[in-house]
Amino acid sequence: MRIAVIGGGYVGLVSAACFAEFGIEVAVVEAQAERLAALQKGEIPIYEPGLDTLVASNIAAGRLSFGSDIAAAVAGAEAIFIAVGTPPRNGDGHADLTYVFAAAEQVARAMTGYAVIVTKSTVPVGTGRRIAELVTRLRPELGFDVASNPEFLREGSAIGDFMRPDRVVIGLDAEAAGGSPGKVGRAQEIMRRLYRPLYLIEAPILFTSLESSELIKYAANSFLAMKISFINEMADLCERVGADVHELARGIGLDNRIGSKFLHAGPGYGGSCFPKDTLALMRIAQEAGASSRLVEATVQVNEARKASMGARIMSACGGAVRGKRVAVLGLTFKPETDDMRDAPSIPIVHRLVENGAEVRAFDPAGMEAARPHLPPRGVTYCTDALDAAAGADVLLVLTEWNEFRALSPSRLRSLMRGRVVIDLRNIYDPAAMAEAGMAYSSIGRPRSHPGEPLGRTGTEQGLTG
Repeated sequence: MRIAVIGGGYVGLVSAACFAEFGIEVAVVEAQAERLAALQKGEIPIYEPGLDTLVASNIAAGRLSFGSDIAAAVAGAEAIFIAVGTPPRNGDGHADLTYVFAAAEQVARAMTGYAVIVTKSTVPVGTGRRIAELVTRLRPELGFDVASNPEFLREGSAIGDFMRPDRVVIGLDAEAAGGSPGKVGRAQEIMRRLYRPLYLIEAPILFTSLESSELIKYAANSFLAMKISFINEMADLCERVGADVHELARGIGLDNRIGSKFLHAGPGYGGSCFPKDTLALMRIAQEAGASSRLVEATVQVNEARKASMGARIMSACGGAVRGKRVAVLGLTFKPETDDMRDAPSIPIVHRLVENGAEVRAFDPAGMEAARPHLPPRGVTYCTDALDAAAGADVLLVLTEWNEFRALSPSRLRSLMRGRVVIDLRNIYDPAAMAEAGMAYSSIGRPRSHPGEPLGRTGTEQGLTG
């Protein structure tokens, strides 16, 4: 098979490399000159474990190519994937579909024969039908079908998610899917052949209507975001009553109806998907006249969560950080990525600097990406975690990179000038920190400092603001 992928960003590049690994010939179209030049030289402009090797091997095999000529890319392609950005529209949270429709128009003008036009980008309900109308208006003589194939890739484990997915969702209208039960239409047959390697490992392949497929991605991300906001509220309750949020999460996560994933208390969710997708789902529901109060509450809880972290940190530092040296470990919104979009570190570091702290920061992958988002003065970027901790009055953990988990409390104590450790990801053992003489504050656990009376933690001390 031969396919084209419009957009060489995160979703487009990962999808293209993985399809190429399936043995499919993939032509990627990238309009941004700097990114295209990097890709053509075999350089990966994003951080994703294993992606560089996968791209290099498929370029060498002749299955993966990069260019800017849409006409050349779509020639002979059986499926054309639109994988461009859909950022939140300024002012209202709607998904901005400017790039999607621009790509669809370019594809329509370039096509010379039948192909399935597939939206891989996260798009609101109704987008596929609008693309079909656009293409029909521009090229009424052209044979084509439109499909929705949302991605469910987690940054940091995207290749595994593509190759061994929980499910693949493909949305088609009735005619493209065959028109009647048991009948397979041309578009469905192409999509089945495209994902044949996953059929062989019995990965669930779910064919739905266009509208259902477009809504599934938003609903899935909003539900996961809701779990995060829920456990963060439970963490605050644990602090008030002397319970342990880790024990609570395990106790409810062992219920198969709930599951253990996304029940990790912290400073709030960020990244490229959850913030924009929850806002977009709210707008979709509002336009449809449907209630989305749980999603609205999820967004509100998360915004309040991130805002409260500054007050928590200030309180753990005795009420002020002016003149203090603060070591910040982790800047990206999660480990195994360089993504800084909506990362909790952004408002936290700004508040620290605004309140007179000297910040020494380290992130294994995200420091270059972080620079445009953080204050231009007041932040020093360090070579490693120990460099950041040296001479620090306060150590602040914002991202749970594995290399931070391995740091010895006694080693940190010997390097630091002070002894305050604020762990917003709960990666350290409170007992080990207490034994090393650290004044340790974490999320949703009963004792924030050595020798503290049971129950007098967290919100009772004003740590949550």
